[in-house]
Amino acid sequence: MTVTSDVARPAGGRSFWLGFAAYLLPSFPIAFVWHLVLFEQQYHALRIYRDEPVIAFGLASMVIQGAIFSWLFPRVFTRPSRSFLRDGLLYGLGVGLLSWSFTTLAVAAKNVMTSVPDYVLLETAFTILQFVVAGPLIALAWRR
Repeated sequence: MTVTSDVARPAGGRSFWLGFAAYLLPSFPIAFVWHLVLFEQQYHALRIYRDEPVIAFGLASMVIQGAIFSWLFPRVFTRPSRSFLRDGLLYGLGVGLLSWSFTTLAVAAKNVMTSVPDYVLLETAFTILQFVVAGPLIALAWRR
């Protein structure tokens, strides 16, 4: 099997869409409540975000992420495992770390804000929560 044939391999329709939903359905409400309800004042105090966020852009971003993260899972975990929870937490750790690198570190490096440590702490906690939930759900969606 070549790398090309593995990358071009169909994702398995039902599992792909379940994995997509497993990412999107918990991630969007978690992000909405985290950023715009629970910690709205802290984010406002950082003076990094616009007063009126464009919710559609956040949702579109998560749609793209959900498609990529679901497509990627069976390519990372190629053999059946006994534990979807173990695989999901490992997967969540990997994709969460990747996500954290561009949603937390890169943003903190490029944007003016009142407190970089506060921003990094808030976004790190959010990323951990998001991927502790989404990782196992994606693994469950792809369970063989």
